[in-house]
Amino acid sequence: MLESAKMSKNGMLTKILSRIRTDPFSANYELVGKELGRGKFAVVKKCIEKATGRQCAAKFLRKRRKGQDCRMDILNEIAVLESAKANPYVVALYEVYETNNEIILVLECAAGGEIFNQCVADNDDAFTENDVIRLAKQILTGVAFLHRNNLVHLDLKPQNILLTCARPLGDIRIVDFGLSRRMDKITEVREILGTPEYVAPEILSFEPISTGTDMWSIGVLTYVMLTGESPFLGEKKQETFLNISQVNVDYSQDTFDGISSQAVDFIKSLLVKNPRKRATAEECLNHPWLNSLPHPHSHPHLHARSASSLDEPETSQSESEPESPASSPELDLIDSYLVCPGQGGLKAGRDAFSFSEPPFPSLPEIKQELIC
Repeated sequence: MLESAKMSKNGMLTKILSRIRTDPFSANYELVGKELGRGKFAVVKKCIEKATGRQCAAKFLRKRRKGQDCRMDILNEIAVLESAKANPYVVALYEVYETNNEIILVLECAAGGEIFNQCVADNDDAFTENDVIRLAKQILTGVAFLHRNNLVHLDLKPQNILLTCARPLGDIRIVDFGLSRRMDKITEVREILGTPEYVAPEILSFEPISTGTDMWSIGVLTYVMLTGESPFLGEKKQETFLNISQVNVDYSQDTFDGISSQAVDFIKSLLVKNPRKRATAEECLNHPWLNSLPHPHSHPHLHARSASSLDEPETSQSESEPESPASSPELDLIDSYLVCPGQGGLKAGRDAFSFSEPPFPSLPEIKQELIC
């Protein structure tokens, strides 16, 4: 399937296989309950397929954004979802509808909520190390599939990993492929996009994107899942970017109290500035930490998070509409294909971005990018 997908010069797929339906969405689906999430350019709502009673998530995407036609961006997301159809850990795409103003993606509804909810949960509801091992294996299996097919997600974070069930802990589904790109051996893709806390150093320095870019984000994601803390988060985005560029990471015993040394070693294999020296998804799956026996003393993270590191509680899960670092706080992004509300958030963790200015004034050569 991937071989038949045409690719534009910036790594976006331009050919889809799904039939785009133009008959009324409401003829086949009934919207139920309140919105699952809302952003500047998209809304996610729970719906029921009338013919089967199946619960789904309908993602309504505006085709025009900031005066620009962004239909091709939506087709890229559809094409990536099609390419990952055989991947059990990627959210399933069922149907596509189009109206004059919107494209509607009918998606699998994972009812367990974002893993983000449990990353910031109280001790009783937070992940144990054994939980993180299990979920990390699934995330890496899903990402390894993407990378084998030269696809990169570019916005891996707790808000974009869903659970089929919260209790008991279900399986993961990777969502939100709006920033995804296809890599090849000929064309270099350089774009400044992602989510501030999870973005890799090469993004900030406008160096080529690679599968290693995703692996950095998985390192940050694992750190957050284990500790409930964001390793690079600063009081302002500029501080966050500086921490990332200098790889300022706290591996102290206080931060990783009760967490195995193998887990720390796993994270260290990913939070490496040179993307070529980071562990690959396949190498991670063979790491001793992911193949160790259950930890008998594993317990939820016990680290108190200061009020300054928490956002106001929001409903639902992140949907990555790129934003400028200076975007106003009221421009919340879509956060969910799910029913479960969020329980708070690590500051800045819900804002995807594309720079309107270089992240560091000392790097004026960075190409300014603004995508739809």
